[in-house]
Amino acid sequence: MESKFINRYHTFCKSLNNLEKSKHADPKQEFVLEGTVLNFNLTFDISWKVMKDILIKKMEILDFAVGSPRETLQQAFTNKIIDDDRWIQMLRVRNQLAHDYDGTFAEEKFQDIIHIYCMLFEKLKDNVAKYYTE
Repeated sequence: MESKFINRYHTFCKSLNNLEKSKHADPKQEFVLEGTVLNFNLTFDISWKVMKDILIKKMEILDFAVGSPRETLQQAFTNKIIDDDRWIQMLRVRNQLAHDYDGTFAEEKFQDIIHIYCMLFEKLKDNVAKYYTE
């Protein structure tokens, strides 16, 4: 089980690296916008699962709905894994992107993804690295 814990963190790091490539890409290119949204969704989904792993395996906190991203984000905030309430906003954006069939919402949120959400992912990566090097 420990290797799954570590593998998920490495997958998160790799996904974040892929997402950060969008900072240097042209969002007017359709494949850039689509790729950014896909990488954002993947990075977000893995990030909350990394938080869940830390809460359960390292902090031994079990009294929350482990299948819920919202519950996990709230527990991560309470336990200082994250310290920014924009994670809940990010969850809403991720959920709305799933229903953005014409790409207009993705165009609106592209700058937030590459400037705000990437920064939050980076901060999470830095905050949790200690749990993977012990």
